[in-house]
Formats: sequence, structure tokens, C-alpha cells
Amino acid sequence: MPTTLPSADVHLASAAKQSNISRGFWAEAWRQFRQRRLAMAALCYVGFLVLVALLAPAIAGTKPVVCRYKGKLYFPALAYFNPAWENPIFFKDRFRKLYPENLKKKDPKSWAIWPLLYQDPYRRIRTGEWEGQPENPSGDKGRPNRFNLFGTNQEGIDVFAQMVHGTTIALLVGFVSMGLAGAIGIALGALGGYLGGWADMLLSRITEVVMCVPTLVLILALIALVDKPTIWHMMAIIGCTGWTSIARLARAEFLKLRESDFVIAARALGVGWPRIVFRHVLPNALAPVLVPITFGIASAILIESGLSFLGFGAPPPNPSWGTLLNSGRQNMNLWWLIFFPGLAIFLAVLAYNLIGEGLQEATDPRLRDAGR
Repeated sequence: MPTTLPSADVHLASAAKQSNISRGFWAEAWRQFRQRRLAMAALCYVGFLVLVALLAPAIAGTKPVVCRYKGKLYFPALAYFNPAWENPIFFKDRFRKLYPENLKKKDPKSWAIWPLLYQDPYRRIRTGEWEGQPENPSGDKGRPNRFNLFGTNQEGIDVFAQMVHGTTIALLVGFVSMGLAGAIGIALGALGGYLGGWADMLLSRITEVVMCVPTLVLILALIALVDKPTIWHMMAIIGCTGWTSIARLARAEFLKLRESDFVIAARALGVGWPRIVFRHVLPNALAPVLVPITFGIASAILIESGLSFLGFGAPPPNPSWGTLLNSGRQNMNLWWLIFFPGLAIFLAVLAYNLIGEGLQEATDPRLRDAGR
């Protein structure tokens, strides 16, 4: 006659069964990463910066997020991402970037949804432009106030609006440059480590040559040669010179994994080497490679900020945290031009470094055991 287990025994048996189910590597790494409060706080902060960059036109700007004009819907604020996205009708009707006045004047039935803060990252707000808001002060009078949360620069342009829109440049520099560096480094390191022989020797020598090229000198040389350098040129140079440490780590992992049982089994089944490299070995070698990519993002932000501080960064009128620092350097009395951008750069770099350390500890069992 069958016996029934008490409910408590059933729960214990169920818990024991679940504990026997092994987690995958990435699931276990994510569980370990979540236990590190500083790393999780840094990840949340980076997520906050991403939201600020995506919603920058809705946070600070002088163009409507969405408006209805002459019976049609328009999204003028998208022009902050790309000037070509601004509808030609506003140029045809001679708005001259003054939307509050011209919308009602040229179409009394129009309506608009405005950004949270009526301030522009490229120009000064004038008297009467927005109801109840005075003209932006300039020079030493541009201290933080209720209309200019972080003050204004020497020309009277709002610092908070510049910092909000400058977040896009800071994130783009980090993600785009290290995305390019990661793609180059992982591909070359994977090929060299798996193929070995003359291929490994050739790729290792190329890596050593690139390591000898100073990134800052190459960027300054490009600025001297190119007529109109853009932020994309800087990203390309940082990406094309910052892949060496990633390649060396990827090569070491592939050298270790190419003799593993699952690789030998795949070869025995007749699987081609490109599929073995990128489908089977790469997912297992990716964890230690993510750490230098994360640290590289922080380094790229520092390089861009340093170049902008020296006057060689993002060309005007692009707002940049480093450009604001450069403006504060020219006039030390404007302390808000140094404090707020400097704090933003410090927090962004610190966040990426904390994420990198958290990833390193979460994916390396030796570091986890040492911390206990």
C-alpha cells in the first residue's frame, strides 16, 4: 500500500531536487554578480545614464517633443539627435528655432508637449522666449539658480542642458569604440589561439606592433590631417588601437580550450573550424574577455574627456563634459563648470570600473573563493 509523505517532507524533497539542477555558467555568474552591491549600483547608474541619453530631448530642450501643427503631428526634438530629422516645414515657415512663439502665431489651433526643462544645449535663452522665465545670465553671473540648475557658461548657455545632451557623446564614445575594439580583438585572438602555427605568430606580431602606437598621438595626428574631424573619427581610432589586450586574453582562452573534449568531439564529427571557433569555443571564452572591454569603456570616456579638456575633442557645437571642463579652466571663477562635469566624469568612470571588478569576481572562481 503506497504511503504519502508529509507536506514538510515533500517540500524538502522538492528543494533537494532543485538544488541538484546545476546552473549554467552565465546564470551562476549573474547570481554572483547580483550579490555585489557596489557592482549592481554601478550597473543601475549606467542604466540611468543610458535613459538620460535616450530621453535627452525630452529632459532639456527648446523644441517640442511632439506637436500638432497645421493638422499634422511632428517630432521636432528628434533634431537634437540628427539635424536632418527636423521637418522642413519649420524652416519654410521661418520658425528660427523659436517654437513657443511661432506655433501659436502661425497656427492658433496647434498644441505641443514640451521638455521638462526649457533650456537649449546650443544657444542662450532670451527674455520673453518662455513665459515666466528670464534671460539666461552669462559670465560670472551665471551661478546655479532655479532656472539654470547647474548654472550657465560664459555665453549664457545652460550647463545642465549641455550635460544632459553630452551624456549621449560620453556613452557613444565608450560603447562604439570598445564595440569595435572587442570585435577586432576577439576575432584576431580567436583565430590566432585556435589555428596556432604561422597564423598565431603573424597575428601576435601585429598585436605587438599596434600596442606600440600611442592612441593620443594618433588622434592628434588625425585632427591635424583631417579638415573637419568628428567624434566618429575619435571613436574609430580608440577602437582600432584598443583591441590588443582583448586579443591577447582571447588568444590565451582559445589556446586553453582548443584541446578540450567538446572541441575534439566536434572535430571528430567533421564540424568546420569556423563553426567550432565561433559557435562552440567563443561562448566559453567570452567571460574573461568582457572584463577588459568594461574597463576599456571607462578608459575611452577618460580619453575623450581629456582631449575635450585640451580643446581637441568633440568639435563645436557638440556638447561634451570635457568641453565644459575646458570652459571652466579658462575662467576658474566659474566653479560650476568644473564641479558638475568633473563629478559626472568621475561617477561614470567609477561605475564602469566597479562593473568590471564585479564581472571579474563573478566569472573567476578563484577570486570568489579568495574573497570569502
